[in-house]
Amino acid sequence: MKLCLSQATTMTHSFADDIAGYADGGWPAVEVWMTKLEQHLKQHSVAETQALLATREIVFAAAAYQGGLLLSQGEARQSAFEQFRTRLELCQQLGIPTLILVADFAQTWDDTTLGRAIVSLTQAAQWASGYGVQLALEFRGTGTFCTNLATTLAIIENCQQPNLGVCLDWFHFYTGPSKLEDLAHLTKANLAHVQLCDVAGIPREMMTDADRIFPGEGDFHFTELMQHLRAIGYDKWLSLEMMNPIVWQAKPSQVADLGHTAMQNVVNKPNA
Repeated sequence: MKLCLSQATTMTHSFADDIAGYADGGWPAVEVWMTKLEQHLKQHSVAETQALLATREIVFAAAAYQGGLLLSQGEARQSAFEQFRTRLELCQQLGIPTLILVADFAQTWDDTTLGRAIVSLTQAAQWASGYGVQLALEFRGTGTFCTNLATTLAIIENCQQPNLGVCLDWFHFYTGPSKLEDLAHLTKANLAHVQLCDVAGIPREMMTDADRIFPGEGDFHFTELMQHLRAIGYDKWLSLEMMNPIVWQAKPSQVADLGHTAMQNVVNKPNA
């Protein structure tokens, strides 16, 4: 398993400052925040961006995130897929192997909603395949549609696309209806990306992204997850992802240093 740091963890800083800070903190890879990268590219070329990463010896692990593809219709769907195509081109140019998707919000959903999501997700995966990009569908624990690991894996299986897998965000696993036994259905083939964080002293119903802290400093358990990842031979990325406004105030190098130590402690914990 390989470690990367999500730019959502240092959201208020520039792309270039993130890369410098992450490198100083010992990270080999970045999970890029797409809008931050797009802002950076308004002032810098793709070649300059590639040179920056090469100089700091950092690679792109994945990109977050694309929404609006599964349930949107009409002009909204057209707009979402146009943005998606542009981002696939960017992923191809910069060698970003994986693009994370999030399920759309739905007030209610039924068989028609599910069928539409499967058709759209299949099409998205086929588009991504043409650009050599893997898609990772992330469930949101407090949403109304695609809220848990079991449902997400079932949707992915129905699509039958080899470049489509699940993004397992441990925060959403904890805050939603997922169960530990659902981990048994994760395989090396269907697990595309993993995001880790922790939360301390807050009821699960009240947890928000702003409550995320470094792994190992809160109430989440990681032993079962790490054991399963090793059992299936998972060799892709473990990403540290926190959207904590307090953490955003720190320098990227400080966050990177503390985060790297926290992630290594979780991964290397005895019996984990």
